[in-house]
Amino acid sequence: MTLSTNQAVNVNSPSPSVARRVERVRHVLQFRDVQVARVEPIGPDFVRVVFSGESLADFVSQGFDDHVKFILARPGAAADAPPDRRDYTPRAWSTERRELSIDFALHGTGVASDWARQAAPGQSVVIAGPRGSMVVPTDYDWHLLIGDATAAPAIGRRLAELPKGARVIVVAQLADTAILEVERSAAQVELHQVASGDAMLSALASLAPRSGEGYIWAAGEAATMARVRDLVLHTQGHPKEAMRIAAYWKLGADNFEHEDLQ
Repeated sequence: MTLSTNQAVNVNSPSPSVARRVERVRHVLQFRDVQVARVEPIGPDFVRVVFSGESLADFVSQGFDDHVKFILARPGAAADAPPDRRDYTPRAWSTERRELSIDFALHGTGVASDWARQAAPGQSVVIAGPRGSMVVPTDYDWHLLIGDATAAPAIGRRLAELPKGARVIVVAQLADTAILEVERSAAQVELHQVASGDAMLSALASLAPRSGEGYIWAAGEAATMARVRDLVLHTQGHPKEAMRIAAYWKLGADNFEHEDLQ
């Protein structure tokens, strides 16, 4: 594993014609009753909640950026009021142990983050999905992962899944990178930690060109991700077929729905 904040990276030249194809897999939507098995703090900004239940016996998640709906009744709402639903990445799971791990950000306020602060073993919730997966091959010449705190669980999962010898560049807008668990990755990881959306764009623009075929994945705030898309797609000319840019949230918008931007 290699950690660096200033090593030159080759991502500004277009990749050769894309030989690999990302596979889209559909799943039957299932609603699962689960219980909190344990709660594991990860640095100051995140907590990992491990859920358990027999309903997880056939749980499947084939894409590192899959999302499940975390469904919670609104505090103080009428019994017939619709519940709150929030998208979260399955960080890890075991059908053998009937367990599913989800990482929750603790900064700010919100129905799900407020719930996570007080999560305790034995509490019950409902989780739905994932509805589908985007399966991205791991044998690209390089991988570029970009995102803020909302993207951190997916980035961390991808780092855990990439094989030894994989070359990956991470540009992360995080106050604390413990959530990424970079030290556990078998891949060669080059980490660029940034403090803002503007700094994220500057870091991406300064990456030196790398030859070979690469895959770019980015997720975060809608306006920032639109700028990332314009940079890597239109300015740098990376093939659209070898990237996925997603808006996970929008400044000033409540209950924003996940949106693919490219």
